[in-house]
Amino acid sequence: QVQLVESGGGLVQAGDSLRLSCAASGRTSSRYAMGWFRQAPGKEREFVAAIRWSGGSTSYADSVKGRFTISRDNAKRTVYLQMNNVKPEDTAVYYCAASCTTAVITVPSVYDYWGQGTQVTVSS
Repeated sequence: QVQLVESGGGLVQAGDSLRLSCAASGRTSSRYAMGWFRQAPGKEREFVAAIRWSGGSTSYADSVKGRFTISRDNAKRTVYLQMNNVKPEDTAVYYCAASCTTAVITVPSVYDYWGQGTQVTVSS
């Protein structure tokens, strides 16, 4: 089992920056691909970014490409999502997830473990 805890969410203004963190505990010796997803009220959960276990490969949703950066520090068992130039449409609950694969995964159903989420609210 892997436990994931997100932090770093909050209320920011459009154009600001924010960094989300996801700390993993439990069976973290395995090689997990990690991803960030988000869900806005009344909408389905959508892919944001993903990273290979080694950190050598990443993928981003078109809506965040060039603004968000996913990274990981395996020594700290933490994954980050650096969010720059945020927009009101980025408002959502952000979830991190771990997949028992090594490849970059963009489909939420493939992920095995999920955090509880952290709220990000961007005001205009």
